[in-house]
Amino acid sequence: MAPQREWFEKDYYDALGVSPTATAKEITSAYRKLARRNHPDANPDDPKAEERFKKISAAYDVVGDESKRTEYDEVRKLAATGAGPDGFGGGGFGGFSPGGMGFDGAQAGDLGDLFGGLFNRGAPGGGRRARPAKGADLLTDVHLSFEDAVRGLTTGVQLGTDAPCPDCKGTGAAQGTTPRICPECNGQGVTQENQGFFGFSRPCAKCNGSKQLIDNPCARCRGSRKVRQPREVRIRIPGGVNDGATIRVAGKGASGPGGPGDLMVRVHVAAHPRFTRDGLNLKLGVPISITEAALGTKLRVTTLDGTGVTLRIPEGTPTHKTFRVKGRGVETQKGTGDLLVTVEIATPTNLTTEQRALLEQLEDIIPSPRSADDA
Repeated sequence: MAPQREWFEKDYYDALGVSPTATAKEITSAYRKLARRNHPDANPDDPKAEERFKKISAAYDVVGDESKRTEYDEVRKLAATGAGPDGFGGGGFGGFSPGGMGFDGAQAGDLGDLFGGLFNRGAPGGGRRARPAKGADLLTDVHLSFEDAVRGLTTGVQLGTDAPCPDCKGTGAAQGTTPRICPECNGQGVTQENQGFFGFSRPCAKCNGSKQLIDNPCARCRGSRKVRQPREVRIRIPGGVNDGATIRVAGKGASGPGGPGDLMVRVHVAAHPRFTRDGLNLKLGVPISITEAALGTKLRVTTLDGTGVTLRIPEGTPTHKTFRVKGRGVETQKGTGDLLVTVEIATPTNLTTEQRALLEQLEDIIPSPRSADDA
């Protein structure tokens, strides 16, 4: 594609917070984090969020595309030598005129072919053309119960999406009228500007890149060709998903000339009254009496799926002792966790006279755990 004028002025690597030597994976990871953080839907009270999101998306559209990134890096290298969007700095290449330093007309022409081939790939009749941009990624939230997050489920999320206006059939023109081809760009959507050795394409100023002019806009969409409509997207939440995780659903984002973007689903998991999670392990606290801890017992514990297991509590079990039940934790494709049951000795309160008397007898019989010096 032909480089854009702003490539000389904007540092897209800095916009994404990565170095110019970052890998494609690092660039994509940085973009996803920034897109989630700055998406307008995630910042309804911040009027500048949309501007930041557009800046991030514009940067990723260039350096996130292998061919565009290669051309962008070449332009940035030339800009560092003093070349600018209006030609070479200092009156020529590196401060010298093309005819100097032994360059004859043929050599200057060769240079013109070199740079023309590099920077005019998107020109009419040229070679490789830029791929149309994909639609923007969308961000939405889904709220799950603790049990659903552990088990996984298929659910639907409601989104607003742009659809062709039904009144004008997506033309943007009022009924009975049609758009006309833009005379400025002859329906190309861009205009070409050659300056020095460089050729630049820019969106047509008259039609704003739409290739057409609408003299009588549709009353419903006001010439935008689209209206906002609700849609439901069915998504699969995998078992064991964590609170705060983001699931990417490919091809379910906003539509674009190069296809739809992706849908980013942010997961919120409600707390459970009894269970907590530690990775793939489920944790549960169970109270036992002093006598159960001292004498031992069999303890029936209800598991998250409602089936239950029986634990043998040995005599002399201290409080906060944890027992592991293998394979009764969170099950995922990567493995299955355990159930960790921690017993907590409950101290009796509101004793009756008889209970108090019996405990006092035990106190006289059972030695204190403290030494005589501490008593």
